Amino acid sequence: MNSNFRNFALWVVIFLLVLALVTLFQSPGHRGGGSDIAYSQLLNDADAGRITSVIISGPEISGTYNDGRAFSSYAPNDPNLVTKLQQKGVQITARPQSDSTPWFIAVLMNILPIALFIGAWVFLSRQMQNGAGRAMGFGKSKAKLLTEAHGRVTFEDVAGIDEAKEDLQEVVEFLRD
Repeated sequence: MNSNFRNFALWVVIFLLVLALVTLFQSPGHRGGGSDIAYSQLLNDADAGRITSVIISGPEISGTYNDGRAFSSYAPNDPNLVTKLQQKGVQITARPQSDSTPWFIAVLMNILPIALFIGAWVFLSRQMQNGAGRAMGFGKSKAKLLTEAHGRVTFEDVAGIDEAKEDLQEVVEFLRD
């Protein structure tokens, strides 16, 4: 497989993973099957007797209306909410606030920074190896030593190229002076 294609594919996969994580953490949690209503609307509907039951889980409230429609709302810290709902005859179910983050997301969020750091280190190491021969080989030159085994270029080799021959003669004359 081509090295450039592998690098491109790796960056595409990294981009898609980051995009998926951003989308996952920016989208609001799905609290229930019903429509979201304002807290004031919840209180008004409770006063009017339109609410049958509610489930309180931390600051999240979900419930059903008398006609069977579902709703959900976010409640501020109101100590009188439960008594208000009890006075209106609403059936109240309390549940502990659930940690909606799955275990694999929690593990991923702990490992992701370390993996990104190691990935950046490997990427930079490979870039340095391509540039100067080896990582940490700052003083090494990529120049090749021309030996007899590689052959010599003489004036006869460039006989058909008059410009090259003239340029070489000028350099030789300059060096002799």
